Amino acid sequence: MDQQLRAQMNRDPIAAAGMINQYLAWIDDIQLNIGITGKSGTGKTSFVNAFRGMKNNDQGAALVGVNETTKTVNSYPHPKYANVILWDLPGIGTNKWKAETYVKDTGFEKFDFFVIISDTHFQENDIKLAKEIQKIGKRFYFVHSKIDQTLKNEEENDRNFNAERTLALTRRRCIRGLQEQGFEQPQVFLLSNFEPWHHDFPKLHENFTREVYPLKEYHLLCTMAAIHQEVINERKKAFKSGIKYYGAASAFGAAVPIPGLSVALDLGMIVKAVTGYVTGFDLDAASLHRLANSTGVPYDDLRFTIQSVLGQGEITKDIILKLLTQLGSTSVLLATEESTRFIPVLGIPIAAGLSFTVTYRALNFFLDELAKEAQKVYKRALGLNIA
Repeated sequence: MDQQLRAQMNRDPIAAAGMINQYLAWIDDIQLNIGITGKSGTGKTSFVNAFRGMKNNDQGAALVGVNETTKTVNSYPHPKYANVILWDLPGIGTNKWKAETYVKDTGFEKFDFFVIISDTHFQENDIKLAKEIQKIGKRFYFVHSKIDQTLKNEEENDRNFNAERTLALTRRRCIRGLQEQGFEQPQVFLLSNFEPWHHDFPKLHENFTREVYPLKEYHLLCTMAAIHQEVINERKKAFKSGIKYYGAASAFGAAVPIPGLSVALDLGMIVKAVTGYVTGFDLDAASLHRLANSTGVPYDDLRFTIQSVLGQGEITKDIILKLLTQLGSTSVLLATEESTRFIPVLGIPIAAGLSFTVTYRALNFFLDELAKEAQKVYKRALGLNIA
């Protein structure tokens, strides 16, 4: 399915955006990657086995040990859910897997969903992980593992011990602590890896069963957005290769000692180039209407997603000139170019160089801006967060 999706996206991203339901017909073929993370020793590997309905000593189970067992990123297929892969990640904050580089080293971007495991109340590194997951737009569960040990310790130290009260207090404390860190509605599960039929394990399975399809759907949309970004990058690369020719033509125009000619030529070329960028990135009105018809997202919603004035209507010389005067050093170069062209001998070469620089910088800036707008519009069409 990935190859067909990629091929269609490369041919026609707008048409591909309208084929979401067709791709969802292959929902079982969509691979969902779940990262099991947290600090070392919290029972991550045992959770992987318990969640897969296996005991630690079963054939095919993840290897569990007293010391830090998981030193590499290991994958385990779920026997019940098609193409759901659990990834047992090394513990954060060890000598090899330092907290500062953990997210990069483990490749967080490739996972679609996370389970953050702690055997106590959630601590600094757990909060760091959760915030990093939020930052990349993914979802997660919090799991308080070894709840059987928590109950046992409480029973030994409290003569008025009540299991239900202890569980309720533990849950409330976890949720309140997470809310204080900015997580509005954290999903917290209290469980024991050695009692997969008890505590919150049944609720965890029930939640996950209900959410597998939406998670795979979200994964599909993220995959489409990622492939679209590749398409945008390729188009951007092609456009960028032509900027030097516009710069050269601009420099040639600066060599003609006619007042105002160079600026007029520069503005005309920039208008032509930027208009091509708008069309090439499917930001023109015709493309936006087609995308709206393809996805069912109103045209005005797509149009209002575009913040750059370059994508909001016809590109004119007045618009380009106004934007150039707002580009700081570029506006200074523009003014300097016009004044230096009439300096004897050295004036023309200096003006030509300045003209090249102005055009080159401006087109690179406008190209980058429009490429970002194109991705925002496409994500909006797919219903993804564009913040």
